[in-house]
Amino acid sequence: MKTIYVDNNATTPVAPEVVDAMLPYLRDEFYNPSSAYERARGTAQAVDSARKTIAKMLGGIEPDEIWFTSCATESNNTALRGAARANPHRRHIITSAVEHPAVLEVCKAMGREGFEVTILPVDESGQLDVGDYVRALRPDTLIVSLMHANNETGVIFPVSELARIAKETDPQILFHTDATQTVGKLPIDLKREFNHVDLFSFSGHKLHAPKGVGALFVRRGTPCTPYLLGGHQERGRRAGTENVAGIVALGKACELAQTHVADEERVRGLRDRLEREIVAAVPYTQVNGGDALRLPNTLNVSFHFVEGESILFQLDQAGICASSGSACTSGSLEPSHVLRAMKVPFTAAHGSVRFSFSRYNSDADVDAIVQAFPAIIASLRKISPYWDSEQNGPRQGPEIKLG
Repeated sequence: MKTIYVDNNATTPVAPEVVDAMLPYLRDEFYNPSSAYERARGTAQAVDSARKTIAKMLGGIEPDEIWFTSCATESNNTALRGAARANPHRRHIITSAVEHPAVLEVCKAMGREGFEVTILPVDESGQLDVGDYVRALRPDTLIVSLMHANNETGVIFPVSELARIAKETDPQILFHTDATQTVGKLPIDLKREFNHVDLFSFSGHKLHAPKGVGALFVRRGTPCTPYLLGGHQERGRRAGTENVAGIVALGKACELAQTHVADEERVRGLRDRLEREIVAAVPYTQVNGGDALRLPNTLNVSFHFVEGESILFQLDQAGICASSGSACTSGSLEPSHVLRAMKVPFTAAHGSVRFSFSRYNSDADVDAIVQAFPAIIASLRKISPYWDSEQNGPRQGPEIKLG
């Protein structure tokens, strides 16, 4: 059975070209880039070359504004914790209710440590109210941390505008964005369009590089204290021997992303066709974030009266790898915090599935999903306590609110 992989927001397959670029640094060129002898200079040069490639992709920023990390989670922690240590007189943080836990949990932890945290709500489309945001900004605001695009729904926040508003309110307010889901999928220009963003996080494994490497953009002049202490790697900004093979891989993945920009329209076409055909074939279905600007690859759809965990199990049996918007897959009966923040009704929040495509997906993948999916939902609704099989519709009882 062929595996159909449509969970690229979780992780992506490593591109063959990226593997080829890494291999020399896992075999012969294994040297520590901090070593003084000649053979190590090649590894140091490889790190510098990757840094320049990434800087070019992000709009021609200065290469030394890129700090290499182990992942976006470390980048987010560094941005938030580093900003706090560098600006101890400011104690207010602004974030949103739909952030990835790598931001939201850090903000909550800082709240327990004495910071005041404002968590902005979103509407039913997953969008922020700019008025709420403006009212939340204060004279003691340390940092705003708002994601570029949501990992579950693909909804894109107007980061450029939000960062501009923060800086016009008070130039000392720092602005951070978790761009883990957008680098490699959307054009990013930190020098022009996002010129008010101070800190910008992303991870390699979301754009066809391996796990274990990420980066943090820190705009020159931004006060940010190093998070990991130890040696003098990364010009004293991030201790720890560099993951040379991973850094080379990230550089290659960013280079490839620039040559595959046109693929995103084809990927959007796959997503849009899957959305149309599922909505047409399966009643009592809603697209979460469908009224908002979204990533071209992401579809989050809820099916009333069924459990997401059961949907995923049957998809897996059919060779289809997707994920659920419900946290039940991680051992909790609570639905996704993102869907709860969007006020997705109870009868749908537990039956959410996220399909996320990449350039390696095809029309045949969409065909296979469309062929399998209606039967899966129909079989699960037959055993649902909320579904009347004889009437082929919902039982009387819970109020149905479709998005």
